[in-house]
Amino acid sequence: MNHSKIIYFDHVFPEFKKIINEHLPQGFELLFWQDLNEKEQKEYLPEADYLIVATEKLGEEIFSQAKNLKLIQKTGIGVDNIDLDAARRFSLPVANTPGANATGVAELTILLILALYRKLPKVNIETKKGNWLMWELRPFSFEMEGKTHGFIGFGNIGREAAKRSKAFGTNIIYYDLFRTKPEVEEQLQANYVPLEELLRKSNIVSLHLPLLPETKGLLGEKELSIMKQNAVLINVSRGGIVKEDALYQALKSDQIAGAGIDVWESEPTESDNPLLSLENVIASPHIGAGTRDTLNRVLRTAFQNIKSVNEGEVPSHLVLDVKVNV
Repeated sequence: MNHSKIIYFDHVFPEFKKIINEHLPQGFELLFWQDLNEKEQKEYLPEADYLIVATEKLGEEIFSQAKNLKLIQKTGIGVDNIDLDAARRFSLPVANTPGANATGVAELTILLILALYRKLPKVNIETKKGNWLMWELRPFSFEMEGKTHGFIGFGNIGREAAKRSKAFGTNIIYYDLFRTKPEVEEQLQANYVPLEELLRKSNIVSLHLPLLPETKGLLGEKELSIMKQNAVLINVSRGGIVKEDALYQALKSDQIAGAGIDVWESEPTESDNPLLSLENVIASPHIGAGTRDTLNRVLRTAFQNIKSVNEGEVPSHLVLDVKVNV
């Protein structure tokens, strides 16, 4: 019996590979691109029915060889690593997994805010050194209650983060190209405001939007200069939305109080990135959706889409909707 072939493009660790295989539906053969040598890659790519990708870049070079491809399945929501124009030229549908990673990213958003507000990295290091900073940091530590939390982007992830922030007693304002439904605003007690007003009023600014031509470099020197001096910036969306050189200057000069950065202009970021040298920066390696719980949800959605296409049905969450070849 010939099984439909799936190629998983990103590098995976053994435990990760085990979880992926646990979700693999019967009747499919799963290959890991990074495990194939060059000869095997050239042999198997034209036979592949489906590609699964997280962060690896996919474009014309791959699509032109994948003659049998029926679906490109992105794990996660952002598709900036997939050349959608090339996929359209080759009539390749692209689907993602919106909502599956919302809880993990929302929780990381809150974690970064609290860690910045309570100086947790410094407290941890100094306590382990034997330095008892019981009083010294109190004038510079804060609570979320009563603060204004501004959300730039208010989709699934933004709304999940707002729900959690609201539980800490914050005032929610948001900016998005598409205003959310009135009932959602009422439920979250969220007020829609222009971007400049959000930056001016917020104690906390968090980013929850995709990297698109119109969002690239959205926050630069001008925008950061509008923010409150005691404000913290949380970026758990995409690195290219914030201009890193401008952010470094704003943080270095205490123009803003701190930043939690999970995503970077280039990934992995260079070890000499000046942002990594700042005490008022908490840095993480794009782990917003990095939980086993998220992984299980994402894989269930991804493989269900693949099964749907294999059975002649239209997959869910199409980002690029072209004729599916079945």
